[in-house]
Amino acid sequence: MVNLVQQSGLVKNLKIRVKKSVKAFKRWIANTFRSFTPEDLERTFRGLGLARGDTVLVHSSFDAFEGFQGKPTDVIAMLQDVVGHEGALMMPTMTFSGTAVDYARTNPLFDVARTPSRMGLLTELFRRSAAVARSIHPTHPLAIWGDDANAIAADHYLSRTPCGVGTPFEALLRRHGKIVLLGTDISALTFYHLLEEVIENELPLRPFTEEVFHLRSKTRDGLILYTDCRLFDPAVSRRRNLYKMVPYLKQSGAWRQARVGGLKITALTAAEVDEIVRKMAKKGIYCYD
Repeated sequence: MVNLVQQSGLVKNLKIRVKKSVKAFKRWIANTFRSFTPEDLERTFRGLGLARGDTVLVHSSFDAFEGFQGKPTDVIAMLQDVVGHEGALMMPTMTFSGTAVDYARTNPLFDVARTPSRMGLLTELFRRSAAVARSIHPTHPLAIWGDDANAIAADHYLSRTPCGVGTPFEALLRRHGKIVLLGTDISALTFYHLLEEVIENELPLRPFTEEVFHLRSKTRDGLILYTDCRLFDPAVSRRRNLYKMVPYLKQSGAWRQARVGGLKITALTAAEVDEIVRKMAKKGIYCYD
């Protein structure tokens, strides 16, 4: 007779086998009916208007690449080929999960060469890639590739907020850059934080803390740099709702979207996002609940 302990073990093993079978079936479906290659992905990118010489900020989730017949490094190589050395490829490499305030209170030391990205597999592989620079900021560094990478990354640690004036996010706008949501949605749009600083006085609330945090970073040469900045107020961050801008982006034609396999890709321009957010603000419409 099977005792309760044995029954529990059998049920647990059955659940594990069922879960594996379901996962394998989903993988078969993706590879059979949603299969796509790096070449398919590149054609989709070019069809969305990405071209040589562009400055492009990519937000990504490799979990969304079901059916992809390639490696994560193939995605990075394809993106580099699309923009070319004369362009710039940027990915966020934030150093924490949770809130920036909670992270800052642990008194971290950001090591530009060693602190890993918490923004997904593609960002960490990109950070480790040859000829990729990384901006020095204790909470919101970016990995950047291209001839101008070091210039774009320079002096990020001096900014008054993590993504505001003087950061690579401002450089993205100044360079008429583009933003790609690669398997992610509008909630990943870190560029919005630049606009929060620029139009802060027009907003109905303060997105940043009153407290100025004193944070440290370590350069590749071992030099310690100090950053004094306000961070994102957690209470306000919980109210941030970037989905509110989507209808306005679509109405203006700024929302360009395509699918390849089962992967959804959205392309925006920084200038159009800036314009839409300002127009919304003039109407008293803000991206907060």
